[in-house]
This record gives sequence, structure tokens and C-alpha cells, in this order.
Amino acid sequence: MVLLVFSVVASAVWIDTTINRVPYQPDVRVAGTKGTNWLLVGSDSRQGLTEEDVQRLGTGGDIGSSRTDTIMVLHLDTFGKPTLLSIPRDSYVNVPGIGMDKINASFAAGGPQLLVQTVEQATGLPIDHYAEVGFGGFAGMVDAVGGVTLCPDQDIDDPLAHLNVVAGCQEMDGPTALGFVRTRATAEGDLDRVRRQREFFAALVDETTSASTLLNPWKDFQLAKAVKDSVTIGDGDHVWSLARAAFAVAGGVEQVTMPVGGFEDTDVGNVVLWDQPAAQQLLSSLGAKQQ
Repeated sequence: MVLLVFSVVASAVWIDTTINRVPYQPDVRVAGTKGTNWLLVGSDSRQGLTEEDVQRLGTGGDIGSSRTDTIMVLHLDTFGKPTLLSIPRDSYVNVPGIGMDKINASFAAGGPQLLVQTVEQATGLPIDHYAEVGFGGFAGMVDAVGGVTLCPDQDIDDPLAHLNVVAGCQEMDGPTALGFVRTRATAEGDLDRVRRQREFFAALVDETTSASTLLNPWKDFQLAKAVKDSVTIGDGDHVWSLARAAFAVAGGVEQVTMPVGGFEDTDVGNVVLWDQPAAQQLLSSLGAKQQ
């Protein structure tokens, strides 16, 4: 037991001293609210991937500026159940300095700081912590814990995402899980995808916080290495803050998508329009100020 505790602590210190960090807080902030908010970003960055990785994961080549395939706000209430809020990447919002655009354009144009500023101003929720994972990170963490159990509600065949699965609960390895969170080859496209992304996040957290992982030094080491190599956190954040958030989610999380009111063709392409009254009601329940 002493050796196990020492191994976990040593891994945490190792990760915290070597993990990638980025500035993420903009100069203009929204007022503080109840609870704590993490911005969780899944980027399409290929950084650190070998040509073999690209082929194995089906991620394609370099596409230039990174974009965000996943944007979620994890709201940790002091007394209530955590809430995991998905924001569709094509949400039509005001991007400071740019104007109305898709929300993921803010990340491509100004990185984490502009994305955080855009999310804060669009939602009224202050972002207290930031975590970002690239393509390789999704797959690496899944393989480190020996796979995750996911439950597609329909057969999905998407050659572009290297995904071919049948409906029903099944264990997925890293490349398959990555395809599961990337594919839009279902009836509701991106709206289906954000639901799958939340399912994947909850499944990965359950696996990483399980006794079978925590009591296995080899899995601990592999997971620590995957996190160190592929996760980026905000400057000022620490790995143990991320761990606390994971254990809070492991106790159960409410999963919601920003209410959608429709779609529209604009000069920046087809965009997602929020149902503003329903969105404001949801955000207010999380403590956001009236926008």
C-alpha cells in the first residue's frame, strides 16, 4: 500500500512538472458565479503524431491552424451534481475582434484565450480552469486504461473516421473510441456527435478513477505518460485540480447540450442557432449572469 501511494504521488508530481501549459485567461472577464467551471477542449491537432499514428487513427494530414472538435463546460457546483454542457462547435456567436462566426473559429484565430473569452461572453459563465486534448491524446488515454465501454444506439459505418461499429454496449480501444467521438455519420450530425463526446468523457473518467486502474501501477504509469504527452492545461492549473474534477464527475454528472433553435446559412457557412430563452434558462441555473 505504501509503494502504491508513493507511485501515485510520484506520477502526479512527474506529470505536473512536465505537462504542457498555456495562457488561457483573457484580459476581459465576466463576473464570478457560483461553483467552478472547466473548459474542456478536444482539438484536431496532430501535434506529436507520427505518420504511423496518422494512418492508425485515420486523422489525415496537417490541416494548418488547429480547430476545436469538442467544446464542453464542466460546471462543478459546491453542493449539487456536476453538469457537463456541450457547446456545438458551429454555434453562431460573437467572437471578440472578429464578429459573428462559428464558436470554434475563435480557437483557430486566437487560441485558448480567445476561445475562453468567446465562451465567457456568450454564456456568462467564467472559466476557472482549462484542459485541452489533441487527437492522439484521446486514443492514448483509452489504450492506457485498457479500453472503455461505450454504447452506440445504432450501427455506424464511417470510413472517414475509421469507424465501423454495431449498436450496443462494447469495449472500444483507442482508435475506435476516437472514431466514435469524431464521426458525424448519423442523422443529426454534430448534435449526435456532442452526445457521443459526453458519453465518451464519462466512460473515460469512470475507467481512470476505477480501482482496477488506480490499484494497477502499470496502468497508472501508462495513463500518466499519456496525460503528460497529450494533455494541455491552463497556466496556473495543476494535475491534481484535474484529478479532483475527474473524481467529482465519477460520482455522476448531468449531461446537456446547449439548446438549439435551428440552423442557418451565413457567410461563414451553415451555423447552429441557440434557442435563446431555453439557453438563458439553462445558463442561469448554472449561475450565469443575464446576457
